[in-house]
Amino acid sequence: MKPKNTLGAEEVPNEHRARLLQAMAHVAAAQGLAATSIAAVVAEAGVSKRTFYEHFADKDACFLELYRAASASALRTLRESVQPERPWQDQVEHALGAYLAHLAAGPQLIRMLFVEIHHLGQAGATVRREVMQHLADYMLETINAQEPVLTPTMAMAAVGGIHELVLQAIERGEAAQLERLTPSTSAVVRLLAGGPPAPATKKNGPPKRAV
Repeated sequence: MKPKNTLGAEEVPNEHRARLLQAMAHVAAAQGLAATSIAAVVAEAGVSKRTFYEHFADKDACFLELYRAASASALRTLRESVQPERPWQDQVEHALGAYLAHLAAGPQLIRMLFVEIHHLGQAGATVRREVMQHLADYMLETINAQEPVLTPTMAMAAVGGIHELVLQAIERGEAAQLERLTPSTSAVVRLLAGGPPAPATKKNGPPKRAV
């Protein structure tokens, strides 16, 4: 079975490019990126190798573009789920639920993307950071719409925490049940945005020994 299409048309406007990305998604999800060949991708897409190289320098470049496109589609779902009339805490929980459901709709693709991106060295790290920054910017835009309660640093920390929870679920074979993470991911954001301060540290030296 082919992985569900999680790429929006507006993320991939060129027809051949879109077909190649969908082919990469299918082949790499089934075989793993290391075993995926350009020959298999172009055969799946129904185009020539020449067409492939008109759009991508190599296999890794195609994969990284797929990662960007899938992430942009998920972020679009996140943005469309915002309900501005509700408190930001409710908005975040509702939007994260929709975001996680979007990811869970294509478990094979999302499992492959989240895992393989870590194997592409600096290029993979750069694109992953780019995607995480887009998510952090969304959080800042949404949560701070009425008053500034979330800092850029805490927004990035929230995104990092959410990504690690998703990756952990994927590693456990739970990619199709990512919606279950909604309460936990929402709690992470709420705590980083406005959680109670840490307990004050006493300055009277170490506690006395019991006698």
